[in-house]
Amino acid sequence: MATLRELKGRIGSVASSEKITGAMKMISSAKMHKAEMALRRLLPFRNQIETIIGNLMTADADFSSPLTEPRSVKRIGVVVFGSDDGLCGAYNVNIFKVLLQQLKSYRDEFGKDVDITVYPIGAKMVKAVAKLTDVRMHLAIVDGVDSKTTGDGVKDFVERLQQEFLEGQADRIDVLYMNFKSISRQRPVCEQLLPVVSETFAQNGVKASCRPYLFEPDANSIFRTVLPMFLMSVMQDVFTENRASEQAARVMAMQSANDNAKKLLEELQLEYNKLRQQSITTELLDILGGQIR
Repeated sequence: MATLRELKGRIGSVASSEKITGAMKMISSAKMHKAEMALRRLLPFRNQIETIIGNLMTADADFSSPLTEPRSVKRIGVVVFGSDDGLCGAYNVNIFKVLLQQLKSYRDEFGKDVDITVYPIGAKMVKAVAKLTDVRMHLAIVDGVDSKTTGDGVKDFVERLQQEFLEGQADRIDVLYMNFKSISRQRPVCEQLLPVVSETFAQNGVKASCRPYLFEPDANSIFRTVLPMFLMSVMQDVFTENRASEQAARVMAMQSANDNAKKLLEELQLEYNKLRQQSITTELLDILGGQIR
């Protein structure tokens, strides 16, 4: 049985842990709200680009781009987003499980000989993907790109993916990330980035706000200019959603750890009080026994 001193030490340790998890929860919550605000700021830019593309699609004009040309799929690239830091529960594990399912679906759909290149984003995801052993699967670690990358880093990464697609190094490129819904709800999503297909615009409701326009210069030139901007906005949105989802998962993990610490602290405090009461009772009995003698 533990002594009073040992219990007191354990109570102090658990109390410290409770304070730490509480502070970490507050920090993660602030970072999550910052990412949410970034998502809101990105929304008008992306909506405007999608509106332009929507009007082009409804116009009576011919337009095309190398980024929209479908191919026979022999080489696939999949960008999978995780976190650089831990203490976010099963966040990375859940994404990795979906990645394994997605790799299997590629084999089932395109054959066992299809080459797959995985671009892991985030130190934890790099470590997880590195354990995969498949002669037809390649690991491409992008220097200078992690889960916290913003701005020019995202732009350079998107341009690299476009270049690899245009050069034929990949016939299709997908992105796998955790879609942010709320602090308690994130769901893994795998979307096709390249080639850009019309379903991509339909899923985002692009045609909903379209109006008649006169295009200057021609529609095809505008389409070829705007399409890379659309890909940039999509990828920027994915990076931001990944950060928001990671912090949301960390908030929930810290909340769970904090609740467990409180519960353990209450149990230890009760055990301490019982042991202390037992010690006092024993001392009183010894005193009474001495007086009787």
